[in-house]
Order: sequence, then structure tokens, then C-alpha cells
Amino acid sequence: MTLQALFESVTNNSFLLIYFFIVMPILAALFGFLSGKDGYQDPWKYIFSVLIYLVCIPGIFSVLLCIYSMFFERQNLLEVNIIVYFLPILSMVSTLAIIKQRVDLTSIPGFDKISGLILVIAAAFILIMLLQKTRIWIFVGASIWHLVGFIAILIFVIKIGFDRLGKKKVAAVSEQKEPVNH
Repeated sequence: MTLQALFESVTNNSFLLIYFFIVMPILAALFGFLSGKDGYQDPWKYIFSVLIYLVCIPGIFSVLLCIYSMFFERQNLLEVNIIVYFLPILSMVSTLAIIKQRVDLTSIPGFDKISGLILVIAAAFILIMLLQKTRIWIFVGASIWHLVGFIAILIFVIKIGFDRLGKKKVAAVSEQKEPVNH
């Protein structure tokens, strides 16, 4: 099955997909209301984490699909399927905004990893696009050192993203050891 066949299947059976992406912000608002001021505590922070992952993974994919369609395929975004291209992005942004109103996103388990993943994907995508379009830099008159510097900055951003992906939170409360008396 190709991606095009998958998109056609989604277009033909779009009710469940539409339902899923509309329900996610509603669930975020409902859980935010039910959690009150305890949204940063168990089990609410894990529920919010699941909601974030459920909307961010398809949302990130849709953002990449839009960018790929615009820059590499030269496709007109006015002619694409709104359910596949834009509904996941709208659902992701609205769900994150609703959750952010109730809970500090840094207290959500795994949020630093998803933000690191977004940084890595964005920097790698820009790097690939620049490498594909390198001939533009030569004709514009910018030196090769500008390109090398820009690529170095992107590699630094990728490193920061990988660091966020691999970072483990250190427990804020340290255990106090009692001295041993012999």
C-alpha cells in the first residue's frame, strides 16, 4: 500500500478520522476541567501525555506532508485533502493550547521528548531541503561559508533535539541517607 492509496482510503472513509481529531481537543478540555488544579499530578499528567502523543504524531506528520508537498512536489495546497493535510494540525495545536491552559507542559511526562523530536525533524528537513537547493546559494552570491555556517547551526539544533530526546528528568527530591553509627 502506498501513501497515496492510504490517503484515498482515508478520503473514502473519513468519518472516524474526523471524529478522532475533533474528539481530542474536547477530551483535553474535559480532562482539564475534571483535573482542576491537580493536572500536574498522577494520573492526570499521564492522561495528558497520552493525549499529546495521540495528536502530535499525526500532527507532525501532517506538517511534514504540507512542507514536502509545497517545497518538493510543488503542489498547490488549495487542492489537497483538508482532512489529511490540515485537520491533524488544527487538532494538535488546539489540544496543546487547551492542555497548556491547565497544566505546565514541562510537567507532562515525555513532552520534552516530543519537543526534541520536533526539533530534530525540523532541522533535518531544513538541512535536506538546503542540500537539495544548494545551487540557489551559488547563484544568489552567498559564499559557501555562509552555507557551511548555516549547516553547522542546523547540526547544533539537531544535537539539542537529540539531547532532549535522550534526557531523563532527575528526581527533585533526593533521599537523605542516615549516618551509620558503629
